[in-house]
Amino acid sequence: MNSRDLILGRIRAAIAGDAPLPTVPRDYRRGAEQPDLDLLVERLADYGVVVHRTNDVAAAIAAILGTGQVVVPPGLPPHWLPSGVRALVDDGLPTDRVAAADGVVTAVAVAVAETGTIVLDATPDQGRRLISLLPDLHVCVVHPEQVVSSVPRALDRLDPHRPLTWISGPSATSDIELDRVAGVHGPRTLHVILTEAPHDH
Repeated sequence: MNSRDLILGRIRAAIAGDAPLPTVPRDYRRGAEQPDLDLLVERLADYGVVVHRTNDVAAAIAAILGTGQVVVPPGLPPHWLPSGVRALVDDGLPTDRVAAADGVVTAVAVAVAETGTIVLDATPDQGRRLISLLPDLHVCVVHPEQVVSSVPRALDRLDPHRPLTWISGPSATSDIELDRVAGVHGPRTLHVILTEAPHDH
């Protein structure tokens, strides 16, 4: 039997449902039980994220946005927004209105300290993926209990059936000459408000 026959034989067996499923090792390096919040801040800063460590979410948002107009998901806690900021609740807003806003404010599903990654899962306080991609500025609010040490620990908390958006810094890419270009696939500016207190819902 040559290699071609071997490969085709395996494909036929898999299609027929007769192929035994291999055991996938799950002994990933999981990292510490308690995440290092300072490491998260360091990783975020490495990506060019502006980090605000405060329990006064509304004041931080006011400092970031001034009196701008922001898109917010329908489940965002109203007390997060200062009175000077005009909120457009995304109840199916057209894309041009979302793109024209000064920014977007969302919660997060989880944050990974080791990689400086923020994950959104489209729950009501995070909204549609579209609203986190079109505005030029994204503000995420992260609570300490949402931070985990490693990606495997993050996966334990996430529902794989939900639309997950993994964000590691502001949107950026490089062309063939390695010239960095910001804002191609999402916001050019990312702010993370990291509170010291648990989520108060």
